[in-house]
Amino acid sequence: MKAYSTHMKRFLISNLLAMLALAAGTGNSAAAGKLNVVTTLEDLASIARFVGGDDVIVTSFCHGAQDAHFLDAKPSYLVKLNRADVLIENGGELESSWLSGLVDGARNRRILGGAPGRVVAMDAIEPLEVPAKLDRSEGDVHPQGNPHFTLDPSNARPVAARICAAFCAVAPEKAERFRANLAAFDTRLDKSLARWMAMMAPLKGLKIVTFHRNFSYLARRFDWQVVGTLEPKPGVPPSPGHLANLIVTMKTQGAKLILAESYRDLKVAQFAAEKSGAVLLVVPTGVGGNAETPDFFHYFDWLLDQIAKAGGR
Repeated sequence: MKAYSTHMKRFLISNLLAMLALAAGTGNSAAAGKLNVVTTLEDLASIARFVGGDDVIVTSFCHGAQDAHFLDAKPSYLVKLNRADVLIENGGELESSWLSGLVDGARNRRILGGAPGRVVAMDAIEPLEVPAKLDRSEGDVHPQGNPHFTLDPSNARPVAARICAAFCAVAPEKAERFRANLAAFDTRLDKSLARWMAMMAPLKGLKIVTFHRNFSYLARRFDWQVVGTLEPKPGVPPSPGHLANLIVTMKTQGAKLILAESYRDLKVAQFAAEKSGAVLLVVPTGVGGNAETPDFFHYFDWLLDQIAKAGGR
């Protein structure tokens, strides 16, 4: 009876969500003058707003203080997806546990795979850490490579171009404005990158430890060395033996900084910092994770300032 009840509960919830999506209607907001854009991450939403300007309305599901691997899907997400003209996802299986079911339930052809309104941002970049072979014993490995590419600010350029192409395809009558917005974004990005690179130059070669592999792209961009992770393998909790070995490595190699995501249980990170003498810096991993990071440029201004202060101690 328990199994039957669970099955019926899932059936009823599935039907309820489908009805919510249908009740939202299938109207295309592009016809009303603005593109209705949904993104999985606030990072992507921020870039989309710069590219779309006044011609888009952008909603995101996950902000920088949340773990996008395990977002709790809400019925309201179905309504948003049902009304979307464009869906922008991170890709690399970052959202694999929750996004595909929502897209299926939304019943919106405009955002299905292969449609002009479906953007997979990771397709625009060259991923790091693509595994040579798939082996579950290596932890929660992403077959397409490390999906946390938005933490390299330079990756925003090809992602913005991909978003612009989608907007132009869906609303060609606004293409000229989208391309002008993209050019303005690229100009601002060039200036910001120059400033950020100069800001981080004194920390070249900085040796760091991270909790998860969220910061691989950030470390590559600014020429830091990741000497280890608190997780022995992606998604695997640290054992006492692993922590002991990591602390020895940190002391031997002179690792001065531990970067941890703000959504983590920080007990292990605090222990490692205390025993190694390193500074623990807890940060959101994207836009909107705190009041100081409302958009793409503010996020990296804030993040790099925090790292500059912590890494220089």
